[in-house]
Amino acid sequence: MDTPAYSPQELEAAVQQRWHDQQAFKAAARPSGEKFYALAMFPYPSGQLHMGHVRNYSIADAIARYQRMLGKEVMQPMGWDAFGLPAENAALKHGLAPAQWTMGNIAHMRGQLQRLGLSYDWSREFATCTPDYYRWEQWLFVKLWEKGLVYQKLSTVNWDPVDQTVLANEQVVDGCGWRSGAPVERKEIVQYFLRITAYAEELLSGLDALSEGWPEQVLTMQRNWIGRSEGAEIHFPLAAGDGVIKVFTTRPDTLMGATYLAVAPEHPLAVQAAENSAELAAFLERCRHGSVSEASIETQEKEGHPLGLNVRHPLTGVELPVWTANFVLMGYGEGAVMSVPAHDQRDFAFARKYGLPIRAVIQAEGVATDGEAMTEACTGSGTLFNSGAFDGLASEVAKGRITAAVAARGLGQKTVNFRLRDWGISRQRYWGTPIPMIHCPHCGVVPVPERDLPVILPTHYQLKDPRSPLLDDPEFTRVACPQCGAAARRETDTMDTFVESSWYYARFACPDAEQMLDQRAADWLPVDQYVGGVEHAVLHLLYARFFNRLLRDVGLLPADGAHDEPFRHL
Repeated sequence: MDTPAYSPQELEAAVQQRWHDQQAFKAAARPSGEKFYALAMFPYPSGQLHMGHVRNYSIADAIARYQRMLGKEVMQPMGWDAFGLPAENAALKHGLAPAQWTMGNIAHMRGQLQRLGLSYDWSREFATCTPDYYRWEQWLFVKLWEKGLVYQKLSTVNWDPVDQTVLANEQVVDGCGWRSGAPVERKEIVQYFLRITAYAEELLSGLDALSEGWPEQVLTMQRNWIGRSEGAEIHFPLAAGDGVIKVFTTRPDTLMGATYLAVAPEHPLAVQAAENSAELAAFLERCRHGSVSEASIETQEKEGHPLGLNVRHPLTGVELPVWTANFVLMGYGEGAVMSVPAHDQRDFAFARKYGLPIRAVIQAEGVATDGEAMTEACTGSGTLFNSGAFDGLASEVAKGRITAAVAARGLGQKTVNFRLRDWGISRQRYWGTPIPMIHCPHCGVVPVPERDLPVILPTHYQLKDPRSPLLDDPEFTRVACPQCGAAARRETDTMDTFVESSWYYARFACPDAEQMLDQRAADWLPVDQYVGGVEHAVLHLLYARFFNRLLRDVGLLPADGAHDEPFRHL
């Protein structure tokens, strides 16, 4: 007997139609039995699926189907990470409005996913570029502003001169913009920040509870990103005039070996000194054409310039010169470092290059004790010498003794520092969530009242260049101050798209909620299995973990901490 020919076009279409008619993959509003929340990484609607998409989503779908066969109530949603620079640049290239480009791509990719037969609950679908989604992001922004967890400050940022926007450090690749490929520049811009550092200790300790089901590689990378360091804040008084330069160091045991201080090119002392030195001003200008990402700074040639001023050593009173150096970040502490060339390799190379003194104060076995004779820095622990009253102490003991000594003089204290920095979310391009703030000449920066949310992003613009059309639209920018009624200006910066992709997993549980989240989110969370690439996981999952804590602290998730971690397995 002849076997009927397999016709995928007919059979698959018929089966998929039956799934659709029976709503086979639609999850209950709230699970009544054992639940399983399967989630694949949020796709950007580029217009075409590629094999990376197919691989990732097929794995997630196999897991979801297996869990259904075990009798669990499974939710596997799908949606679209639809805002951002790639869509805006593509729309600009093709002469389309970003909304038109994005929604067309979504329709095409939805059809591709449906043809693959993946078991999604399409009733939960949403796109982040719709007001129904981003209004709640704006609402949360205002609540966090009221709590002091959002603030505004002048910040040194990575600036892409082609794409005309700020870039996160993760969006700088080999010193160039991730989309344009243009060398990035340092630029000072007033930015909005989410105070993620307020949760640094909590985010770090929370990793200990995630070891089961999380790749060790991801845990290690997140610990390194948060980067907890115990050490001392030490104050170096200016030799002329009032004031101090504050530095953080994890090696206070090497304080007696400090021979110079280095400050960031954007440091106020460097900028002030450059007013009287054309050579220094030229150096600062060169530094401006460089990334502020740690990865880029680590690989660049180390350069510096003296400021022509000194500080006093906090214990000896000896005057030390102050330099500016291109490897010092303004965002790290207060933009200054204590340089101990004998015991830090970067400081050693810098001192050799510019003929600065090298004073060894830690004796380790087999290492030269004459600083000028050293061929490389001695970076380990040992026994102190050349350190006055602290001679003979082991490094670990000396750390506490020296910290106590500077504290007794009012020039320092024991402290904990984190590598993690507050999250700058302002972007100067158009296609993103409008930041719900208003600039009033009398009241300053004030939030948009809740009754006036959402601030809707106009979608009709035909883009001509990277400049945001919001800047030139009086219908958008002109607004009355909600506090005093005076003529004011609406904020034209938009939010970083990582904000949208940091809470979507929770909205999937209640996509039609008349608030940001409702009880259904608590019922379905945490995500039981997340499927995505390692780099994607490290970047987005720290932000997701942060957002779960924000949602807890504004009352949208239970306060008992049971939902602090958004993902159970990766």
